[in-house]
Amino acid sequence: MRTPTTFRGEEDARLRAYSRLISAVTILTATVAIGSTALYHVGAGRWSFFECFYMTVITVSTVGFGETLPGMGDVPSARVITLVLIVVGSLTLLFFLSTFTAFIIEGDLQGILQQRRMQRRIDKLREHIIVCGAGNTGEHVIAELLDVGEAFVIVDTDEDRIRTLGQDLGAELLYVIGDATDDHQLQQAGIAHAKGVISALHSDKDNLFVVVSAKALTDGEGRQVPLRIVTKAVDITAHDKLIRAGASAIVSPNEIGGLRLVSEMIRPTAVEFLDRLLRADRKLRIEDVSIPATSNLVGKTLAKASIRETGALVIAVRQPAGDIAYNPEGTLVLQANASLIVIAHTEDVTRLREGIQKNQLLRVI
Repeated sequence: MRTPTTFRGEEDARLRAYSRLISAVTILTATVAIGSTALYHVGAGRWSFFECFYMTVITVSTVGFGETLPGMGDVPSARVITLVLIVVGSLTLLFFLSTFTAFIIEGDLQGILQQRRMQRRIDKLREHIIVCGAGNTGEHVIAELLDVGEAFVIVDTDEDRIRTLGQDLGAELLYVIGDATDDHQLQQAGIAHAKGVISALHSDKDNLFVVVSAKALTDGEGRQVPLRIVTKAVDITAHDKLIRAGASAIVSPNEIGGLRLVSEMIRPTAVEFLDRLLRADRKLRIEDVSIPATSNLVGKTLAKASIRETGALVIAVRQPAGDIAYNPEGTLVLQANASLIVIAHTEDVTRLREGIQKNQLLRVI
């Protein structure tokens, strides 16, 4: 994760590049202006200012047209000024050209190299999430994924928006610039190795395209776990179409907003509890943790699982058949592929998952 100081350093580097370019332009302009004025002055009216300016420019640029000012041989000081201009002007022009070239080429090259480095990092990701859209909804998705420590890649058309969002969140965001409805952009984001896609685009039509594309790109690849696709729906009438297209779950911001308004009115204490749970302590979450068939907890009661020692609190258990036991008793028998619904800090969830995976949570009684 990058700190805001890192971004300030990049901004300072860009400002220094602009400053060097401005300095080069200023020095070159000053050299031409001083040379033209000096020749005009020593000529005492023999030459127009434009002739002096022309002579200065061809001298500084080392074009070598010769002395273009008539009678210049009769004014020795004019040749002295020309000699100075050849030396100083050549160095000044070289400084300007090198600075300008570096400003143009290095800036583009740096952007190309940065994009290639980012793409290599994206190609190495496995089991990550692709976020389509970094708009008003997408920014909250990104912030939450950062808080819970999930790896993700953003697909959006506005690079400045993503950069600004990264600065605000103090994080280095991996992204692909382009239309999320395009198969190529999803492939660049590593959809072949992703575990899920979140589509938070502005219109239901675009979200539908993302769902169809994501489904088509991952069907028939022999994936052990199907790609989970969660999409935003602006209009409630789009739900059925999104489900038929292959969406795993649909979230309607308008519907959730309406439910929240009612909840604030009739159950404010419960809402306050959830707000404190999700906002006051940004790392405390309600999570679900699966129990694989290979776990030594399968067939054992909840009381024999030392889950509380990880810091997680089990509030429900979802059995493979779909039945959910709320506030489960210790006598509940855990089945293969059941899911534990827990309240826990992010690090506690990590310990719980690792403990289940390594068969370290069976209590010895």
